[in-house]
Formats: sequence, C-alpha cells, structure tokens
Amino acid sequence: MIVVLMGVSGVGKTTIGKLLAARTGWKFEDADDYHPEENRWKMAAGIPLTDADREPWLKVLRERIFQYRQKGETVTLACSALKQQYRELLAGWFAKSEMRFVYLHAPTSLITERMKSRHHPYMNPDLLDCQLATLEVPSDAWPVTVAGRPEEAVEEILVRLREAGLLTTGAEK
Repeated sequence: MIVVLMGVSGVGKTTIGKLLAARTGWKFEDADDYHPEENRWKMAAGIPLTDADREPWLKVLRERIFQYRQKGETVTLACSALKQQYRELLAGWFAKSEMRFVYLHAPTSLITERMKSRHHPYMNPDLLDCQLATLEVPSDAWPVTVAGRPEEAVEEILVRLREAGLLTTGAEK
C-alpha cells in the first residue's frame, strides 16, 4: 500500500507523514529528497517549477515507491502532487487499490503563517501563491484538514484507512 500525502508547501506533509509512519510502522519517504539540484536552485530563487522540471522527479518517485511495492512494503510518501497529471504519473504502475492519495489542506492564511515560522532548505515561501494557482484539487483523494494539530490529521487518516479496510484495528502503535 502506498499512501501519498499531497498538497501545497507548508501544509505539513512531512510532519504528518513522519507521524503516520511512526504510528503504523510503515516506511516514510519525502519527495523533496529526490529533487535534482537544478529544481532546488530554482525553488530557492523563487522560480516556479514547470511540468518539464517536475516530470523526471515524479518518475524517480514512481520508481522508488514501485520498489517498495515489489518488496511488499507499505510506504507513506509526502509529495505535493499538485496536478491530476502528476498524480496519474505517480499512480501509473499501481492498481487503484494499491495507492491512496490524501489531500492535506488548510486556509491559505494559516499555511502562510506556518511557512513564515519554518525554515526549508530550498522552498521559497514566495512560491506558495504559485503552488495554490497550480493546485488541482483532487476529486478522488481523501480531503483532510490540517487546520488543527498534526496528530488530529493523522488520527483522521488512520480512521479512513481502517474504514477502507486498509489498516486493521490495533495495527498502529
């Protein structure tokens, strides 16, 4: 099983992903770790990434999570996956039952405040408006608000996984 936590920068994908992985014992991958240097440079400079910039990165991520599937391991992936075509590229090698997207969201004002209080090695806070403009809100993902504490979002995801039969009661730590 692959759970992709998606949404704009600053919404808490990494924080929630690490907490979810700790609760379930699943592997955790942060898509940011796989950006090529050119993408990192562009983002740090406040230059939005294009579809062409993102495509090789998304293909690397797809290969990475495919390797987990081949080993029979479950992984939580924190990845913006802002457009439907990006989500389709990530999910291309998987059956629908093997991958679940979770759309993390909050009011823009809250995300902006959170971004001001954190440091990211290359994600320029000025790119938030561009990410919000690029975002294609998914119709087939579980929407989970992150307006509260990260633990609350994790609990909601766990409930949804249990209800979908993807996590047995008591399987988490």
